[in-house]
Amino acid sequence: MGRPQLLLPLCASVSLLGGLTFGYELAVISGALLPLQLDFGLSCSEQELLVGSLLLGALLASLVGGVLIDQYGRKRAILGSNLVLLAGSLSLGLAGSLAWLVLGRLAAGFAISLSSMACCIYVSELVGPRQRGVLVSLYEAGVTAGILLSYALNYALAGAPWGWRHMFSWAAAPALLQSLSLLYLPAGTAETAAPKDLVPLQGGGTSKPGPARPRSSLLDLFRARENMRGRTAVGLGLVIFQQLTGQPNVLSYASTIFQAVGFRGGSSAVLASVGLGAVKVLATLTAMGLVDRAGRRALLLAGCALMALSVSGIGLVSFAVPMASGPSCLAVPNATRLSGLPGDSGLPRAMAPPPPPTTSENQGRPASSTSETIQPPPGAGDPTAPALPALSPASPAPPPAPERVLLHWAALVCLMVFVSAFSFGFGPVTWLVLSEIYPAEIRGRAFAFCNSFNWASNLLVSLSFLDLIGTIGLSWTFLLYGLTAVLGLGFIYVFVPETKGQSLAEIDQLFQRRRFALSFGPRQSSAGIPYTRIEVAAAS
Repeated sequence: MGRPQLLLPLCASVSLLGGLTFGYELAVISGALLPLQLDFGLSCSEQELLVGSLLLGALLASLVGGVLIDQYGRKRAILGSNLVLLAGSLSLGLAGSLAWLVLGRLAAGFAISLSSMACCIYVSELVGPRQRGVLVSLYEAGVTAGILLSYALNYALAGAPWGWRHMFSWAAAPALLQSLSLLYLPAGTAETAAPKDLVPLQGGGTSKPGPARPRSSLLDLFRARENMRGRTAVGLGLVIFQQLTGQPNVLSYASTIFQAVGFRGGSSAVLASVGLGAVKVLATLTAMGLVDRAGRRALLLAGCALMALSVSGIGLVSFAVPMASGPSCLAVPNATRLSGLPGDSGLPRAMAPPPPPTTSENQGRPASSTSETIQPPPGAGDPTAPALPALSPASPAPPPAPERVLLHWAALVCLMVFVSAFSFGFGPVTWLVLSEIYPAEIRGRAFAFCNSFNWASNLLVSLSFLDLIGTIGLSWTFLLYGLTAVLGLGFIYVFVPETKGQSLAEIDQLFQRRRFALSFGPRQSSAGIPYTRIEVAAAS
C-alpha cells in the first residue's frame, strides 16, 4: 500500500460507499416507477417484473458469488461488481423498452448482492479486531443513507423531463468513488496481517503454524470437521430469523399508521420515508458505536427482544383499532413508492381517474419506508374486488375518539421502536457475524450460501404475507411475527457466541473448540495475548 495510515479511512470509504450504492439501488425505484408506468404504459405484471428483477439478480449473485469471491479475491469481486453495476445503470438510463429496463435491473441486483458480500468480507479481513465491528457496520449505515439519498433525488428529479433516467444513472457515482478507493488498498490479507502470520506466544515461546488446511468445498459447510456444521447453523439461523420476524412486511403498514395519527398529504410522505429512514440511520450509527463495546451478541439479544415487544404491540393495537389492508396488483413495493410528489395523485397513474381539483385528501399518500423486499403479487383475497391502492385507508372517516388517537400513537411508537431495534440488531450485526465465523478459504462461499437463504426467505415471507393476513388476520399476523422474534431470541442466546475483541484466527479456534456454538460466559479478550509475526516459509 505504501501508506498504512490510510488503511482505515480507505476501508471506511469502501464500506460506506458500498452500502450507499446498495441502498440507493434498492430504493431508487420508488420515484422511478410512477413515471415509468406513464411513459411505458406498464401493466400490473410488468411492474412486478420490473421490481422483482432486482431481487432475482441478487438471488443469482448469492448462488454463484461465493465462488467468484473465493477464486478471484475480494477486491476483484468488488471491482467486477462495480463494472456490472455501471453496465446496468447504462442500460437503465438509455432504456427504450421494458426488456432493457429488466436487463438493467437484473444487472444492478447481481452487482449490489455480489458487492455486499465481498465488501463485508474484505473489510473484516483487512482491519484489526478493534476496528472490524465499526467498519463492517458502516456498510449498513451506508445502506440507510443510500435510501435517504434516493428519496431526496427522486423528489428533486420528479418534475424533470426523463427524470427517471437520471435517477437510475446516479447510482454509478458511489460505485466509481468506491473503485477509486480500492485502487489504493491491497488485494487481500496476503498483503496485510493475515491471521495465519500471527501466532500467539504461550509463555514467551514461539509456536509454529499448523499444517495448511485442505481445499474446501461447499459440502464442507455441513460436515463436523472444525465445527463447520455449527457455524452454518449460526449463519443460517441469523439470516432466516432476520426475515421471519417480518420486518419488511411490518413496515409496509407505515403509511397506514402515519395517516391514522393524523399526518396526511405531502407531510405524511415525508414522515413515512425520510422520517423512518432517519430513525434507521440513527439506530445504525448507535450500533456502530456499541458493537465493539457492548458486543455483537448483546446487540442481537437487545434488538430481537425489542422487536418482539414492539411488533406484538402493533398487533395488539390493531385488535382495538383495525388497520386497512386492502391489497392491489398495482401496489408498489416496500420503499418503492414515494407519493406526495409534484403532480402525484397518490394513485397509480394507469388507473387514476381524470384529475379532480387538488385537495388535501387526494394530493398524496405516504409511502412505505423500507427497501428490503417487494410487495406480494396479485391473487390474494377476493379476485372480484376492485383494485385499491395498497395499504391505504378505505374511506374518509369521522374524527376518531381520543382513546383511539392514543392507540394510533402507541402503534406509531411501536413502529419506531421496531425500526430502531432492527437497525441496531439484526440489520448490521448479522452480516458482521457472518464475515467473522468462517475460515478464510471458504468464507466467500459460506457467506454467499447464507445470503442466498436471506434472499429466498425474504421472497417467501413477502409472497405469503397477504395469504397469511387472509387466513389468520392482520393482528394475529403481527403477533406471529412477535412469536418468531421470541424464538429468534432463544436461538441467539443458545447458539450465537460473542466475538468482540477477537481476531479472526481466535474466532476460528473458538468454533473449533466447541461442538455447538454456545456462549453464556465472558470470553477471553485478545488484548492480553502477545503476538509475533513469523515468516510462513520458515516453517517448512
